[in-house]
Parts: sequence; structure tokens; C-alpha cells
Amino acid sequence: MHITHQLGLAVAVLAWAGAATAGDGKLRLTGGVSTVEGAAGGGLTPWAVTGSLATAGEWGATAHATRVRTQDYSLDTYGALLSWDDRVEFSLARQSFDTGATGTALGLPGLKLKQDIVGIKLRVAGDAVLDSDRLMPQIAIGLEHKRGDAGGLQATLASLGASRTGTDLYVSATKLFLAQGILVNATLRATKANQMGLLGFGGSASTRYSLQPEVSLAYLISKQLAIGLEYRAKPDKLNPSALGAGLREDDWKDLFIAWAPSKHFSLTAAYVDLGRIVPAVIPKRQTGAYLSAQLAY
Repeated sequence: MHITHQLGLAVAVLAWAGAATAGDGKLRLTGGVSTVEGAAGGGLTPWAVTGSLATAGEWGATAHATRVRTQDYSLDTYGALLSWDDRVEFSLARQSFDTGATGTALGLPGLKLKQDIVGIKLRVAGDAVLDSDRLMPQIAIGLEHKRGDAGGLQATLASLGASRTGTDLYVSATKLFLAQGILVNATLRATKANQMGLLGFGGSASTRYSLQPEVSLAYLISKQLAIGLEYRAKPDKLNPSALGAGLREDDWKDLFIAWAPSKHFSLTAAYVDLGRIVPAVIPKRQTGAYLSAQLAY
């Protein structure tokens, strides 16, 4: 089944999930928002929390739409997830990256890089809320299986040793200091992905997994509002080939604000710094805006 059909089915169960959940669900924002790869967490990196409002013995679901716009590129992501028992999370996402002037410079005007992502996350220890007065964090393991479509750039990426599909593995630890309104998350990702996988997996520099750290820090101003920052380290698999040098990756960063006027809806805005993307064509850093809307049940 194509992932767009799967997404349609996942979104359709939102109403069912709303009926299936027994109580009022989690505290606002403690389930995170939706990442650009579909899992619950911040905007750029997953957290150990599971998405939706589901608590013990309940089903929950979310749907999200996200747009990132920098000076020369844009990324659109939409997706949905299901969670059970505040322990297991299944997510689906589709990404579309507009290459803008870079595609034109490469002789591929209008080129869009697309990627489908299927994720699963399992909470293995701790409870972010119930353990908020202890040092014990909530810990989860997860994977994200990705399949890309680089259009006319696919053959070039293959010549650089990049494969079309890949799987990221990660472990996340999330510590919520509820009394102080502070959330800290650390994620360690094993990945071969080039630009999240939009430029394939592995390359002339390496086809092995690399461990990359990701960090999030959030401050809950109120039960409806949170501010924070994220940092995501990136691997460099396409160097040192001649074209690969022009595809060198920089780490990502953001400053975000998340607003949840109700338990069922949240809006996240951020200033993002994605570093240089294809610096051989456009050498300047790509900074801009991130906006994401999420429905949760």
C-alpha cells in the first residue's frame, strides 16, 4: 500500500482514537509535537515521549503538517501517528523538498526531492511525568525506515555511492522537571542519511553507520506555552568526491515556541539554521522559518 493511502487511513482513525481514549490524556505539550520525520518530539529531533493524548491502556493519534522555508529552499512534511498505552508509537510521514535555484543550476529545474518515512518507537524505561521528581528520565528506542525519490538526481547520487533506502536507529532520554517547567532531551542516532535521506544513504566517504547526537531544551512558560532550542548533528557521507564536496553537510539548529490553546491542537513556530546545503551551488547558510500545526487525540 502506498504511504499516502496509509496516511489517509491514519488520519481517518483520529476520530476513532478520540472515542477510544478514556480520560483527559496527558498534560499539554508533555507529549511533544511532531518532528519533520513524523515521530513525537521537537521539530528536528525525536524525544522519548510518545505522541497523542493516550495514557495507560489507551489508543491515541495525531496528524500534522509542517513547512520549513529558508532563503533558497523549502521543505513540506505531513504525517500521522498512532500510539498505544503511552508505550508504543507508529508514525508515517512524507517529505517534499523544493531544490529551487540549485535544481536549475544542476540542469533540473523544478526538482523536488521526496521521501517516505515509517517509524516505530518503544518506551523501555521511566515515565517523564510520574518520575518528574526523580533523576530517572523516560527512555525510548526507535527506528525510522526511509525511502527517497530524488528524481533526475537519482543516478548522480547512485554514482556517488548513495543508496535510495535506509534506516535510522536511535535512543532518546527525556527528563521533565515538572515543578521547574524544564524539559531536557538527548538523542543518539545511528544513521547513514544524507540530509535526512533526501540525498540518499551512505556515499563515497562511508557506507557505515555514524553516531550523531541530538539535543533539545524546552522551558514551559505555562501549560499552554513553551519555548526552547534544538541541535542536531549531521553525518558527512558523500565527501570527499568532487561533487560530494559540494554536498557537505552542516549541523542543524533551531529556536522554537510551541503554543497549545487546547489539548487537541498545537502550533509550533521556529527560527531554523540548516547550515549550507549544496554549498558548491549556493554557499550561504540557509536560515529561515519553521511552522507546524498538529491535531491530537
